[in-house]
Amino acid sequence: MRIATSRTPDEHARITVRALQLGERIGLQSELARARQWGPWVLLGLVALVVVAGLGLAGNVVGGGERHINVIVALVSLLGIHLLALLLWLAGLWLPLGSFNISSLGWIWLSLTARVAGGKRGQAPVLLRAATELLTRAKLLPWAFGLVSHGIWSLSFAVVVAALLFALAFRSYTLSWETTILDPDFFVRAVQVLGWAPAQFGFPVPDADIVRSAAPGAAGQRTWALWLTGCIVVYGLLPRLALVLLSAVVWLRRRAALQPDWSAPYYRKLKARFAALAPPAIVDADPGRTPGIPPGGLAPSQLRDTLFVVGFELPSDAPWPPEGLHAEPATEIQRIDGSAPARRALLGRLAEARPRTVLLVCHAASSPDRGTERFLRDLLAHCGECRLWLTDAAKDAADGDASQRWIDWLQGTGLPRVAATHRLEEAMQGISATI
Repeated sequence: MRIATSRTPDEHARITVRALQLGERIGLQSELARARQWGPWVLLGLVALVVVAGLGLAGNVVGGGERHINVIVALVSLLGIHLLALLLWLAGLWLPLGSFNISSLGWIWLSLTARVAGGKRGQAPVLLRAATELLTRAKLLPWAFGLVSHGIWSLSFAVVVAALLFALAFRSYTLSWETTILDPDFFVRAVQVLGWAPAQFGFPVPDADIVRSAAPGAAGQRTWALWLTGCIVVYGLLPRLALVLLSAVVWLRRRAALQPDWSAPYYRKLKARFAALAPPAIVDADPGRTPGIPPGGLAPSQLRDTLFVVGFELPSDAPWPPEGLHAEPATEIQRIDGSAPARRALLGRLAEARPRTVLLVCHAASSPDRGTERFLRDLLAHCGECRLWLTDAAKDAADGDASQRWIDWLQGTGLPRVAATHRLEEAMQGISATI
């Protein structure tokens, strides 16, 4: 959380950075990288397997030695598994049952990718469960799996149709139907019903005479072949292609829902923890004292002939006592870091000593603030006068206006009694004579 706080001020981005850091710590990032690397190869292998299976089905249909094709058996063998898988996907789309989605090729691809990326000791179950829960929450699970599954099925049907057309174009086959218990009129009605949709795309439909004929001529065989091809295209290839496009459109429209729900209790708790790490901020400005009203000091009869030299918030590498400062017997030299306890201790010592003069040594490049003003006002209440020596003002050309900045600040805050200079000689002028 400290790393996230240091990298970005945005609370949502901080939560994301924290999650990435935790993922790196437990090894999820490396597994996700391997999943991205292996995912296309696993998908390619799954596509190859399905294509080979499709070629095998097409080979069983047209590869018989007698070159005799039972059109009804061929249609059921080429479309049966497809229709069953399609019904399961539709059931998973409308019913909240995860087993229907698990049966899709998309789930198989995701599971294999997670297993290959994670290995035996990886966190594949964690990644797989997180992915499915994320997709389920965004109502994208069936569409994401469907995009992969329908794409593979479309490619498989394209290969089957191409192999079937190639075999029917360059070999002579006899197409017919056979039955033992069914009435021939049943096949006539079935062929007419199944052929209606392909007929809308220009595929011919065998009439009743061709269906009832035991040995139709060449024209009848051609009609049977085109009817079989049209059924595979219309009931197999086209629905899968349409569902690929539909899944892609739904994915594009709903993928914004994959963003985290920042109003969830978990994220609200994280935001509270980040807020606790933030440094305290001043929400109301300190009006301070009214400028132009200088603080009162001690009367001359209350003062002692003593000089206090105080180093105030000097850099840690600044030498102390400063070079050129010749301490008199009645001189007390102290250095404070500006903390509240150090200020209280110094003010208590000043209240006891009641020095005639206090020489406050500050770094010229530092910027005075309200804390400095309050300290000066409290200091003036326990001494006769206060002088400000700004050290290191002449070492850097950029500090040429530093003394003037302090002088202007003293005038603006109503502290004209404090004389500021960057020259030690000017700051010490007349002090030795009074001590």
